[in-house]
Amino acid sequence: MPQVNPKKITKLQLTEFKLNALLEITKAINNNVSTQKLISLYRSVLKDQLKIGKLILFSYKDGWKCILKYGVKGLEKLIDVERDLKNIEEIRTMESLALGEDSLDLIVPVFHKEKALAYVLIGDINENEIQISPTIKHLNFIQTLTNIISVAIENKRLTREGLRQERVKKELEMASQMQSMLFPDELPNNDIIEMAAYYQPHNEVGGDYYDYVQYSEHEFLFCIADVSGKGISAALLMANMQAHLRALYQQELLLEEVIERLNNKVIRSAKGEKFITLFMGEYNSQTRTLKYINAGHNPPVLVSKGRAEELTVGCPGLGMCTTLPFINTETIKIAPNSVIVCYTDGVVELEDENDEEFGTDRLKDTIKENASKPMHELNIELIKNLNAHKKGRPFLDDVALISCRFF
Repeated sequence: MPQVNPKKITKLQLTEFKLNALLEITKAINNNVSTQKLISLYRSVLKDQLKIGKLILFSYKDGWKCILKYGVKGLEKLIDVERDLKNIEEIRTMESLALGEDSLDLIVPVFHKEKALAYVLIGDINENEIQISPTIKHLNFIQTLTNIISVAIENKRLTREGLRQERVKKELEMASQMQSMLFPDELPNNDIIEMAAYYQPHNEVGGDYYDYVQYSEHEFLFCIADVSGKGISAALLMANMQAHLRALYQQELLLEEVIERLNNKVIRSAKGEKFITLFMGEYNSQTRTLKYINAGHNPPVLVSKGRAEELTVGCPGLGMCTTLPFINTETIKIAPNSVIVCYTDGVVELEDENDEEFGTDRLKDTIKENASKPMHELNIELIKNLNAHKKGRPFLDDVALISCRFF
């Protein structure tokens, strides 16, 4: 940086100095030097060259922080940017802050596209000297220089944030791919049962889950579940529960025992911060019986012989209670050509522009009207009706369906 004594040089020389200073800082920015190096250059110009005796520079990075100070004896600790400076949009004297005799002279706000990037508080070291204050003499230059430095720092922050977001995006894409592996690759479509499923997470990953497990020649399990909350934490808890569920079914436990052990697992994993609602059914094709338990989940709809009923018997959601106060199951006969549709709350709680929910009645009507169709077509009709109901509004929750026809 060229040395200059502002007291002894001509106006032309001073202008040339300022242009050279701006050029050097611009080169540094183009060379992508560190934020600390930019701040060091900024300090050198103001303190060493222009003889600005006192300075505090606040910049925004995950909150307002003092990134440069000198000559102020801890004055920066008395200033709260949100309280004291956020409403300042033009250069103002420091008198308005009433910080005492050791205060500075001016507050210079720095904006970029109407967004506050920085506040620089400046003053002279020798207030008794009879001359034009460097703070006043070089105010426009100081404001320009601070703006350039602040925008450069903000751009660095945005670049880092962009890279972080890109990394998060890729991680979410990978998490989504891994989550898709939790769902069964194929659902049965034979002379015993026909199944079809639909899943639409609200974000890249979600907390809804469905599954199908064949554990003997004539017996199989199907289930649907929903974790409270959304995102990666919900997906991880659900993945943990699914792995535990499949491990338990290798032990040939009763449905009641499976639910009790799952509850204990969720309690340990979620530590009371989340819970899981779950519907699980065991079907025996020889006896045509379905034994099920509903752990606080939206009741699946059974349509049989033109009638629709809800499967509600069960217990509280998993993780809601340290010990489940009761565990009830129900065993029902399944008539030929009956249909069961399991769903998560993102279906019935979907609202239209008047905040009216889709609701269970509309769900039942749609299932009854389309119960004779193949199960994947039934799901398509349900999604069509959901889209018609929300009329362009976004889905605000995960949506999962698993539909079953028993021949």
